[in-house]
Amino acid sequence: MDDRKLKILAAVIDEYVRTGEPVGSKAISKLDNIKVSAATIRNDMAALEQMGYLEQPHTSAGRVPTFAGYRLYIDELMTLPDLPDDEKKRLDNMLGDEDTPEELLVQNAAAALTEITQCAAVVTNSVPRFSVISKVEVIPTGKRLYVILLITSNGSIKNKACRLEFDLSHEQLEFFSHYIEENLSGISVNDLSEEVLDKMVAAVSAYMVSLFPLVRGICELSEDLRQQELTISGGEKLLSCEDLDKMEVIRFIEHKNELSDVLEDTFSGIQVKFGSENDSFAIGNSSLIVSKYRKDGKEAGSLGVIGPMRVDYKKIIPYVDYLTQKISYLMSGGEDDMISGTVAETDLTP
Repeated sequence: MDDRKLKILAAVIDEYVRTGEPVGSKAISKLDNIKVSAATIRNDMAALEQMGYLEQPHTSAGRVPTFAGYRLYIDELMTLPDLPDDEKKRLDNMLGDEDTPEELLVQNAAAALTEITQCAAVVTNSVPRFSVISKVEVIPTGKRLYVILLITSNGSIKNKACRLEFDLSHEQLEFFSHYIEENLSGISVNDLSEEVLDKMVAAVSAYMVSLFPLVRGICELSEDLRQQELTISGGEKLLSCEDLDKMEVIRFIEHKNELSDVLEDTFSGIQVKFGSENDSFAIGNSSLIVSKYRKDGKEAGSLGVIGPMRVDYKKIIPYVDYLTQKISYLMSGGEDDMISGTVAETDLTP
């Protein structure tokens, strides 16, 4: 494909994003950076349609981008602007500072994205694939009440209160704590299979069946550690979007955790994924713009937006990029690299 066709494709997509209407050759010929006649543009648009990058909704209408057209545009043609300094300051005020709790930082970022982009925001915490259980404690907190505390090497802390039928003696508590510490400490979170936990249940129950509530509590905490927490904010934005099928949106909201696998495959930098590329992504005519945020150099979660395929990528990507960088910086106590300028380490491949 020659440079002229690429330029025309980019112009059609920019115009379609702006207006939401099929784009004709006359509209493109009026653009300052297109220096050819409407007839030449019309021929090139027909060629782009044959190549699968444009389509014509109606015989008399202009053309709109296809999934393949958007992918080529995002991967090769789009030029991202710098985020203005005043916008960075506005985002900083919306986020918080180093003293803001981490969970609130991420919630604030999601709220900012929803407000600015008018799309739904998606937030996850990463499943700590490479973390191990570093500490297990059983703490008496009241009459027949015990709290199990699990701490992982990536700093995740899980706790659960369990009530037993009677108070444990010092020896019983010491046995249980020693056994759990010996069998779980240093174990990878990914290795906490049902088989491993079943063996632990059988061994402890053989010693004293009344300890079962504590073992069950540990099993539940282990399951929590393996689960990726995913929240969607601004779901009403999707429901009110005319470009999206409402029934698909409803199914997506009801089964949002199906998106976890898509997000888990996201690498560093900005990524753009389309609903038509992923069977588990229930909204067909949609796009997901997402990036990872980090804590102390390690992946801590994902932040992004979900909207129609016809979103303003040039506008949204710099916001997602800046917010994930800023969250990483604040979560790391100001020690993580905060890269200024346009999009840092951007990977716009699917």
